[in-house]
Amino acid sequence: MTGRWAPSPTGHFHLGNLRTALLAWLFTRSASESLIWRFEDLDNAVRPEFYRSQIRDFQRIGLDWDGEPVRQSNRVGIYRDAIGQLAQQGLTYRCWCTRREIREATSAPHAHLPEGAYPGTCRGLTRQQISQHEASGREPALRLRTQGEVVKIQDRQLGNFEGAVDDFVLCRGDGVPSYNLGVVVDDADLGVTEVVRGDDLLPSTPRQVHLFGLLGLNPPSYAHVPLVIAPSGERLAKRHGAVTMEDRLSLGESELDVLNILLSSLRIEKVVSFGQLSERVKVFDSTSLPLAPWIFTD
Repeated sequence: MTGRWAPSPTGHFHLGNLRTALLAWLFTRSASESLIWRFEDLDNAVRPEFYRSQIRDFQRIGLDWDGEPVRQSNRVGIYRDAIGQLAQQGLTYRCWCTRREIREATSAPHAHLPEGAYPGTCRGLTRQQISQHEASGREPALRLRTQGEVVKIQDRQLGNFEGAVDDFVLCRGDGVPSYNLGVVVDDADLGVTEVVRGDDLLPSTPRQVHLFGLLGLNPPSYAHVPLVIAPSGERLAKRHGAVTMEDRLSLGESELDVLNILLSSLRIEKVVSFGQLSERVKVFDSTSLPLAPWIFTD
């Protein structure tokens, strides 16, 4: 098994990020396999300092990875090759819809698609309509042409899950490849065989598994793990108190204390040193992990 940790360097890690990182590490190391670090850095909010701080905080809680970190920003060529492959199959089309227009649309091309699915507005444009859009000067996104396929997956933690696939974006109007395309191409190209990530990403998994198939690639297995949330039920964020490593250190906690907070939230016995993590790896049992979100109280 080859695992991966794939953060976006758009901010400093908080305890939720570090908890998911710890889980990705535990899943992979307990199988005595390698862990790839991939920066998903195609977002406009990426900053150089976040690359450094994320690596630093990962190491501060005793975690490691194999090889040099990979950056998506250096791999745009292979994403475009994949888009070309889909285009040759007649599976792409241009879309000029704004987010607001999509939100206000009342119907989708397939009735079983979930709320918020793309309604197919640009799917069957006439030549005249295309010419009008081209004349507007707005750069179109590129979407995948689907048939509303229902894709089933077996998640290691959450069991059976299925979802319908809409005409999702492959490339934004500014030419940046989408998240769903990038993770599929990267996971296949880098030999990733198991993906451990937050369960907020579970709904996007059917899209990705479908895309693996269209590209003639084998999907990895998946393990979606619970997030950390605030008492209000919101996803954990800076506004919820002392949530970053620096915050915790400023309160007088040590880096080992932070690791033990995370281990305890996972029902894993605390350690007295970072070296003892190797002992926890030997007895790691994913079936004993909590399935509910961890409610963080500062």
